[in-house]
Amino acid sequence: MGGRDGISRRASEPTAPRGGMWTALFAGRQAGWGAIAVAAAAVAGGLALWSRVSDDVRSDSGYVLEPTTIEVTGLAPWVRADLKGEALRNASLDSRLPLDDPELPRRLARAFDMHPWVRSVVRVDLDHPARAIVEVVCREPVAMVSVTGGLLAIDADGVVLPSADFTAEDAARYPRIVGVGTSPQGPEGSPWGDSVVEEAAALAVVIGPEWKDLSLVECRATAEQGRRAWVLVDDAGGTIRFGSAPGREVAGEPSAAAKVARLQSLGEVEGEVDLTTASSDDGQPVTIPE
Repeated sequence: MGGRDGISRRASEPTAPRGGMWTALFAGRQAGWGAIAVAAAAVAGGLALWSRVSDDVRSDSGYVLEPTTIEVTGLAPWVRADLKGEALRNASLDSRLPLDDPELPRRLARAFDMHPWVRSVVRVDLDHPARAIVEVVCREPVAMVSVTGGLLAIDADGVVLPSADFTAEDAARYPRIVGVGTSPQGPEGSPWGDSVVEEAAALAVVIGPEWKDLSLVECRATAEQGRRAWVLVDDAGGTIRFGSAPGREVAGEPSAAAKVARLQSLGEVEGEVDLTTASSDDGQPVTIPE
């Protein structure tokens, strides 16, 4: 009886319809997927909202760098070009720039470093509200090299400078180098690529301060005994034999500093003066024996 009663209890218990277990499982999964869908929608909505907020932040003037909020320090008085405008324009940075761009300092530094007037970029500082300070060191012209059609400016390293930035009056203030038979091997801002120009630049650095006082008009490369030498010419046709370029003196030849000291004591040049010889105590030049 106990067994019969047990059977009847089991028989009398309601049974789930066929497939009921799978229906319940599917319903549970539907509930799970629904929760996931809701969560995903919330995440997507949050991302969209953050994107809109982020875009709003980026468009805010405090987070966007304008060309007008970029300050360039270290500009030299002889640079008349719009250095900042040219540097930004050539690098396609003359527009609104997001301040949160991690590459922005490097991009700004490279833009200015590529300008032919810039010798080096010292630093790039970014600040909020959006502002940038770019500190540069400018190249300094030391001479004008005579070429077919005009003059090309160079700095102390023989780097070609933007000669279009000079007026005729500007150019006349610098030593004029003649006797260079080559053209620049690269664009402005690049070395000329000729040892003659490198020597001329070194010579221009040491004689530059005396150029106007001695009424010099040109510095000419010549050949002497199989080596290069330099001659200075004044506006009256007087010549000064300078000899080797600074740092390239031959044995027994006075140093560039000694030659410049002689230059400073010359006053007016009459005829020809030879700085490659030493001076005796009475001031008369004597020839240095070979």
